[in-house]
Amino acid sequence: MNPYILPGNPRFVIIDYRASDEIINYLKKSDIVPIKTAKCCELQEPVDGHPDMVIHPVDHENFVVAPNVYDYYIDALKNTGINLIKGGTVLKKNYPGDIPYNVARVGKYAIHNLQYTDEVLKHCLESSGIEFIHVRQGYSKCSTTALNENTALTSDVSIYEKLKLHNIDCLYINPEIVLLKGYNHGFIGGCTGMIDDKAFLSTGKIRDEGILHTLKSFIHNAGCAYDEASGEQITDLGTIIPIV
Repeated sequence: MNPYILPGNPRFVIIDYRASDEIINYLKKSDIVPIKTAKCCELQEPVDGHPDMVIHPVDHENFVVAPNVYDYYIDALKNTGINLIKGGTVLKKNYPGDIPYNVARVGKYAIHNLQYTDEVLKHCLESSGIEFIHVRQGYSKCSTTALNENTALTSDVSIYEKLKLHNIDCLYINPEIVLLKGYNHGFIGGCTGMIDDKAFLSTGKIRDEGILHTLKSFIHNAGCAYDEASGEQITDLGTIIPIV
């Protein structure tokens, strides 16, 4: 079961500490408690609050966390029932030292540049029966969102091609539509996600009408509803991590 897709509304979500008031209020009105990330000073400033850079949920109960911010999340998640596992790799500012936990999940697969995956996380995934797909893209979770066990979005060509080879129905989305201050653009995985197994959420609005129409059609064909958490331009905040 994909830990980023819950069977019902999450009680909590972990979200970038810089998320706008509009997005936070959207979550609260949906009876979801937002838990803001800590700033990870070892990462580049544009992504230093992105949940998917420092946390990987192996399943709904067990999260692997980078040692850099482990103590913060021990306290922040103490009332959620989540079991935290300290990762073995201390994150560093520059690639590939920043990618060890940024692993995408689609169905039974974990997708990543396996040369750099944290060994503790890799062991946890293997023990859970997860199969690995190696790709060139190190920011694979930033680049990918699963809609269900067999359907995904990605803004990376190498991931798109590999998922197709594994019979995953996949839509490529040009990353240039996504805002990420400090970089030329963000990625589709960092600005979208599933609030439950039928509710797809974007952090904001896609300005390109053609891409928006294609995306909505793909999401609806997957049996999901589309919603936006704000009227802002769609912005990469790192994947929102739901807690059941």
